[in-house]
Amino acid sequence: MNDAQNPHVLSEDIALRIGLAARALPDTDPARLLQVLADVVGLPPSISALEGLTVKQLKAAADGELAEVDADSLKAALALLKGQGADIEPPPSIEAPLTDTPLAEADPPAGSIRVACASNGGELLDGHFGSCRRFLIYQVAAGSHRLVAVRDIDAGAQVDDKNAHRAELIQDCHVLFVASIGGPAAAKVVKQDIHPVKFPQGGNAREQVAVLAGLLADKPPPWLAKILGQDTDERVRFERDTEEA
Repeated sequence: MNDAQNPHVLSEDIALRIGLAARALPDTDPARLLQVLADVVGLPPSISALEGLTVKQLKAAADGELAEVDADSLKAALALLKGQGADIEPPPSIEAPLTDTPLAEADPPAGSIRVACASNGGELLDGHFGSCRRFLIYQVAAGSHRLVAVRDIDAGAQVDDKNAHRAELIQDCHVLFVASIGGPAAAKVVKQDIHPVKFPQGGNAREQVAVLAGLLADKPPPWLAKILGQDTDERVRFERDTEEA
């Protein structure tokens, strides 16, 4: 039987949609998503069937295979299955660092930190930790910031622990900005001495990094002051001022 006669062979368009949608879901490859789709719309999935899919159906299909996936990731995957947003915007150009210190060195220049932003396209802060397409790496100092690296995720990489692999990819960073992250993944990030900060509404990565740069120029909170290497007296003074305000 050739491909044209095989009812389970996916068209190129449908295969692309499923591949992109799988990447939007944590711990999901195309085979897992196809198992869910087989239960809810049958094989091969037709464009009309995918157009009628709902988040509720995805969560309930295949005995709840995707029941534990967060709603935002399911909505993103559903949009891709429907052919929306398949053209992913490339990341912006990398900028010159704030100093000549090589990015590969473990510690950035004094007074600056590195921030990883989970992103799916352009300069958006819109990625789930376990399924984002890339990390945008910013060097941030008081009142200034630069995009110094873009680290794409190899979705086909064979790794024993995907969360640990992703945490190691940003191990030279101090802060992680992410739309969402599960408990086990957060533990892997914290183990690398990275402070995760969630932005459920997403937004523009550069704008959020600029806010952080403003904090560095003013009075950083204790956890950030610690990263910057400020001594205990300075951090205690900040805490006391905050309590008295």
